[in-house]
Amino acid sequence: MQEYVWVVLLYLGIMNLLGVAIMGIDKSKAKRGAWRIPEKALFLVSFLGGSIGTWAGMYLFRHKTKHWYFVVGMPLIMILHIVVAVMVMKGNIL
Repeated sequence: MQEYVWVVLLYLGIMNLLGVAIMGIDKSKAKRGAWRIPEKALFLVSFLGGSIGTWAGMYLFRHKTKHWYFVVGMPLIMILHIVVAVMVMKGNIL
């Protein structure tokens, strides 16, 4: 399993960069009144491994911070990811 660690870390790095980017892009579009990124897509990126990036992007760009489902949902997804990672490292999963 250790031989795939770099692949997982690369994937998570890309997803978190994408998470920050889409929050910034959506904030920019909101300011301009342009077509927006669907909230489902923001949550999907978070759920697929970009939870740290989307959460950081929320506060970096002050975007979606007044929506309770983002303020609660993004940290919950991040906590879920941390729990799964700890369980995988302990050998309880996979």
